[in-house]
Amino acid sequence: MRIEIICSDDRHPVRPFLDRWHSRHSSTHDISIVNAPAQLAGGHILFAISCSDILRPAHRGLFRHSLVVHASDLPRRRGWSPHVWAILEGEPRITVSLLTADDPVDSGLIFHQEQFDVSPADTLEEINAKLFEAELALMDWAVANIDTAVPREQFGDPTYCRRRTPDDSRLDPDQSIAAQFDILRLADDRRFPAFFDLHGHRYALALTKMETSEEEDR
Repeated sequence: MRIEIICSDDRHPVRPFLDRWHSRHSSTHDISIVNAPAQLAGGHILFAISCSDILRPAHRGLFRHSLVVHASDLPRRRGWSPHVWAILEGEPRITVSLLTADDPVDSGLIFHQEQFDVSPADTLEEINAKLFEAELALMDWAVANIDTAVPREQFGDPTYCRRRTPDDSRLDPDQSIAAQFDILRLADDRRFPAFFDLHGHRYALALTKMETSEEEDR
């Protein structure tokens, strides 16, 4: 089976997971990972994973199945970074949907869904690991089932998420860490670090979960 994966940014934390999926399946399928629609060659399945580009009909027409993996229970939270907005709104469980790439964006037929739980103590690294494993599970499902599966329509009124900006990682130095913990833990330290302004300067913060020993707990 000829499979292509489009992921817009090689720096995106999902990329190592996609490389691992590629390695796991490369002995039985012809797989390539590209960064832009112009690089698409065509084949059986196209997976759009963390793809910020619009896939036009000409791009989708190169494949028997053009599929998007989107981290929300569609039609709720179409658009950008849906799982981040869901966690900021206090949702403890995230649904990840496998759907057809269609116009408008995120409006396609749904083939399959996976879910994962988010603990209040999870860091971005831990949340990403759960999300990306769910995405890989959906890709596995598609490879095994896509030619015989019957998708369903989305139902309900759609809602939309705006694109996040660096300013969404801004912290208020006059508020407590606890009050801003979700902002801090969801900030991407490499691309969109948490920061605050104080005394005429800007400071960045990085969050790391430390394991405590029994001696430290006493």
